[in-house]
Amino acid sequence: MAEAIKAGDTIKVNYTGKLDNGVVFDSSEGREPLKFTVGTGQLIKGFDQAVIDMTVGDKKTVTILPEDGYGPRNEDNIVELPRDTVPEDMELTIGMQLHLSDPNGNPVPAVVAEIGEDVIKMDINHILAGKTIIFDIEIVETGLEPDAHACGCGTDNEGSCGSGCGCESGDGCDC
Repeated sequence: MAEAIKAGDTIKVNYTGKLDNGVVFDSSEGREPLKFTVGTGQLIKGFDQAVIDMTVGDKKTVTILPEDGYGPRNEDNIVELPRDTVPEDMELTIGMQLHLSDPNGNPVPAVVAEIGEDVIKMDINHILAGKTIIFDIEIVETGLEPDAHACGCGTDNEGSCGSGCGCESGDGCDC
């Protein structure tokens, strides 16, 4: 009998993530299965918890509420930028996605929320903040070694320090 998954195990999964209206926002279909170490914060809490006690070949559909997913929407995450910080030739539209930079120079995805004459309001909440999400999960492989570049900062789904998680060497990452 296969051993049940527990925190600290490194596994590979196939998954499809959907909004509660059925719209798919992410999937491993056509790609390598997602490899991560359970319980290290590489993925959202609800996904991490969902794979506990599963075994290779198991499939599960799990509904994740915002508090165990990408958190609630936070109105403090609407930031105002002076209009003159945007290049004059850039045509902004409401809902347009851009990348801003945090104080450390890391990219921060943002959505244009409001365009004023002097100020542009940008929403830097995670695009899935405040949303209930559903994942179809299939356990593909267990008993793996963690990747040397995996980080546990918990803000990306790739588990790598170069994919936007905001970690840098010396910040508690293994990169």
